[in-house]
Amino acid sequence: MDENPYRKLADRLNALPNGFPPAPDGAELRLLAKLFTPEEAALAAQLRMTRETASQIAGRVGGDPQALRKQLKNMASRGLIAAGRAEGGLGYGLLPFVVGIFEAQGDTIDAELARLFEDYYRQSFGQSLQVRPAVHRVLPVGESVRQGLETRPFESVAAILSEAKAWGVNDCICRKQQALIGKPCGHPIDICMVVSQTPGAFDNSTEVHALTLDQAMATLRRAAEAGLVHSVTNNRKGVWYICNCCTCGCGVLRGMAELGIANVVAKSAFVNTVDESLCSACEDCLDVCQFGALTMDGVVHVDAVKCAGCGLCVPACPQGALGLVRRDEVVAPPVDERGWMEERRRLATD
Repeated sequence: MDENPYRKLADRLNALPNGFPPAPDGAELRLLAKLFTPEEAALAAQLRMTRETASQIAGRVGGDPQALRKQLKNMASRGLIAAGRAEGGLGYGLLPFVVGIFEAQGDTIDAELARLFEDYYRQSFGQSLQVRPAVHRVLPVGESVRQGLETRPFESVAAILSEAKAWGVNDCICRKQQALIGKPCGHPIDICMVVSQTPGAFDNSTEVHALTLDQAMATLRRAAEAGLVHSVTNNRKGVWYICNCCTCGCGVLRGMAELGIANVVAKSAFVNTVDESLCSACEDCLDVCQFGALTMDGVVHVDAVKCAGCGLCVPACPQGALGLVRRDEVVAPPVDERGWMEERRRLATD
């Protein structure tokens, strides 16, 4: 295998704010070689994050625009690069590996790709999870916030759904990947949600199952009932997906459970509190908490540092002793994805 185009693409992906750190044994190159031909890797390495038309790309890198357009269209259909509106027509651009290229393999992932990703994950993926701001931000289960407390739209997963114009769901690639390496976790697969401000955005999709708003809300409730943590992109505007995560399958939360990264996700604006007069020490809440934030000593105690503010334990308490309140110090996430990238670049170089 000629590693040169894969090395170039790996370096290009690692230069993005999301990161794609190299592995000691070159696992990232084997992963890219599974997905890209050498020619595709060489082309992808020359793309920009800002989308360009095939003619514009040909003008920069050379080649016949028609042949290049066909190649780019094929790569976009396989989730290897981004495609969408650009000045001058349909544009193409570079995708991060996570969140991006890997998640787009949900319909085609096989045992080989699952093993290659696991090899890379174990060696190097944790490096990108340690850079701040975090990739994901936790949002609380709606009914877990104590009554009377103000919740801003970007702090509420239900508000994000209500403000969208189109909704969809697809399979969780993290749980599919774990099942393919012999580690199924038992949580629902068909639970990863996407939203759009374009009405009917998913109606003709072959990858996303379109939902109504009511169906999207029902999917959200199903996720919460299964004990899954709602998490979204770590910015206030432009949220386009809602992951429903677990420490046994999710590539991000596994960073905490298996790689020992404490602040693997940005916490919600809320933290759990206990009404000790109501707590019966039944321990039902301990079984639900995925962050190890609850302990029992006659009554339940909350470690505010570990608590991510997901609120999953609140409806699990039969006595109603738990509830989320606003944290004393709340750090607002970056305004949009561009702001997140700029902050990530700044902190990565500090």
